[in-house]
Amino acid sequence: MQQLANRLERLGTETAFSVAQAAAAWKAKGNLVYPFHLGDINIPTAPHIIEAMNRSIADGYTGYCPGPGIPQLREALADDIGARRGIEFLPDNVVVMTGGKPVITKFLQAVMNPGQEVLYPNPGFPIYESQIEYLGGTAVPYRYLPTSEGFAIDLDQVRASITPNTVAIIYNDLQNPISAESTSAEREAVAQLAQEHDLWVLSDEAYFETRYEGVSSSIASLPGMMERTVILYTFSKKFAMTGSRLGCAVAPIEIARILSTLNTNDESCTTHYVQWAGIEALRGTQEPVQQMLDVLRERRDAACELVNDISGVQVAVPTSTFYLFPDVTEAMQRMGYTAVGDFASAALRETGVSFCTREHFGRRQPGEERQYIRLAYSGIDVADIREGLGLLRKWIETA
Repeated sequence: MQQLANRLERLGTETAFSVAQAAAAWKAKGNLVYPFHLGDINIPTAPHIIEAMNRSIADGYTGYCPGPGIPQLREALADDIGARRGIEFLPDNVVVMTGGKPVITKFLQAVMNPGQEVLYPNPGFPIYESQIEYLGGTAVPYRYLPTSEGFAIDLDQVRASITPNTVAIIYNDLQNPISAESTSAEREAVAQLAQEHDLWVLSDEAYFETRYEGVSSSIASLPGMMERTVILYTFSKKFAMTGSRLGCAVAPIEIARILSTLNTNDESCTTHYVQWAGIEALRGTQEPVQQMLDVLRERRDAACELVNDISGVQVAVPTSTFYLFPDVTEAMQRMGYTAVGDFASAALRETGVSFCTREHFGRRQPGEERQYIRLAYSGIDVADIREGLGLLRKWIETA
């Protein structure tokens, strides 16, 4: 039998999908499932965006288009992303891609050689670690420390982890899975380290506008950072366009040119008619965006109230994203569970509540003793949130 490439042994996956498969299998047996596992959105894409997509198909925009994106969308993205961050971007800074995820891979291809080190958040989006290692780099995790308001980056660990072989840091403000948001001081500290050690920065801003209080800030807007930062932007979360696969990188022009060439090699271009829908999303009414945020805020409030009412479980109320990362250590100890995966499997069987765990977001780091689960409330209505978490509470407290 012919051999396969050795690098495949280093390729990970988005492990939340394995939880989705287990939930689907349980549901197929006739069981009720409360889906807190996957960060998809059960709110439809706004009608005016769909109409723009259908209209562009009818108008014949179904063929090839420029690799970095159609000029009209690149201009709209430069205007919108720049205005919201207080930065002046040119269309040449923008490279349209099939969602936000390809930005991770192409950023690493552009700045990292095999054997070089890249810092990444752990727990964090699992594709960071997967792609660093798949492309031959060394993935160096940095951790978060629990605080009364959620989590904070362990900056001492970040400093200690930087070596002469470190070329980049992946920074996910408004973070998946833990919903952590940097303070201004923390953001400035990360920027200072990047400049001191001449690091590239991938700023994953997928949830930049998925927030309920306050205003988001980008590390790229800090002095000296625009020249070394690539922003990951996606239409998936803000506009409920997860399946449309539309996003972009906003990068220094020399990096943008490289990303454009990678686009041509990998996909040729992003789907033409979807890009016209993206223009309408950016330029058209923003009322559906606010309506969705109102729905998500109601879900957040219900979920936080119910989670914090469960004995042995606690979570801070996040101001952004649509995830909760509750500490379930005491509940597990009382119930006799030592492995959070076993706890999650039992919860699905006994209550129908399906969720990811800390183990789905990177290898556990030395010294980690607390146990966490992730609850995504983007794909489940308030009534089901209340019912499902009510069953979870009853199971935990009567065990």
